[in-house]
Amino acid sequence: MQMTLELIFVMLLTGLLLGFIGAGGSGFMIAILTVGFGYPIHIAMGTALAAMMFTSLSGAISHIREKNADIISGVIAGFIGAVAAWFGAGIAITIPESVITWLTASMLALSSIALFLRLVLATGDSVPLNKKTLRYPIAVVSLGLVTGFLSGTFGIGATPFIQLGLMLLLGLPMRLAAGTSMLIILPIAAAGGAGYYWAESLDVQLLLTVLVGTMTGSYLGAKLTKRAPQKLLKTGIIATPLVAACLLVF
Repeated sequence: MQMTLELIFVMLLTGLLLGFIGAGGSGFMIAILTVGFGYPIHIAMGTALAAMMFTSLSGAISHIREKNADIISGVIAGFIGAVAAWFGAGIAITIPESVITWLTASMLALSSIALFLRLVLATGDSVPLNKKTLRYPIAVVSLGLVTGFLSGTFGIGATPFIQLGLMLLLGLPMRLAAGTSMLIILPIAAAGGAGYYWAESLDVQLLLTVLVGTMTGSYLGAKLTKRAPQKLLKTGIIATPLVAACLLVF
C-alpha cells in the first residue's frame, strides 16, 4: 500500500512536468519504474507507453482548449505513426534487457542533444509550412513513420523528435509544437501499448496506478505552458530526456 501511494505521488509530479513541456514522457516513466521501483525494463516500457496514451489525452485536451495545437498535422502524423509503433513494439520485445536499456538511454540522450541544437543555437522566427504544397504531406507522413517506429521500438514517446520535426519540417513555433506533439503521441502510444500487451509486457494493475497520478498532473501542467517564460520551457524540454537517460544507465 505504501509503495502504491509513493508511486502515485511520484507520477503526479511527473505528470505536472510532462504536461508543462508537452511531453508524453514514456522514457521518463521507464526510468522511474525501473530505477526507482525495480520493475523489469520490458514491463516498464509497455506500461509506460500505454500510460502515455492516457497522459497525452488529458494534456492534449488542455492544449487544444488553449489553442496550442495544429490539429490537422497532429492527427495525420499520429495515425501514420501508430502503424510504425506497432511494428516497433514487435521488434523491441526480442531485444535483451541489458541491450534495450542502453539503446533507450542513448535515444533519450540523443533527443536532448538534438533539441539543444535546435532550441538554443538556432535563430530566427519559424515560418509555418504551407499545407497546400506537396512538401506538407511528405513532411507529415515522414514525421509519423520515423517517430512512431522510434516510440514502439525503444518504448519512448519520441516527443523530443516529434517536437523537433514539427519545428524543422513544418515550421511550427515552440509552444504550438509542444501542444501538437501530445496530439501525435495519442495514437502512437495506443498502438505501441497494444503491441506490448499482445506480447505480455504490459502490467495492467501497474498501469492503473501510474495513471492516477500522471493524468491529473499532465492536465494541470499543460495549463502552465502558455504562461511560462520561453527560457524555462526550453530548459524543461531539453533537460527532461537527458535526466531520464542518466537515470537508466547510472
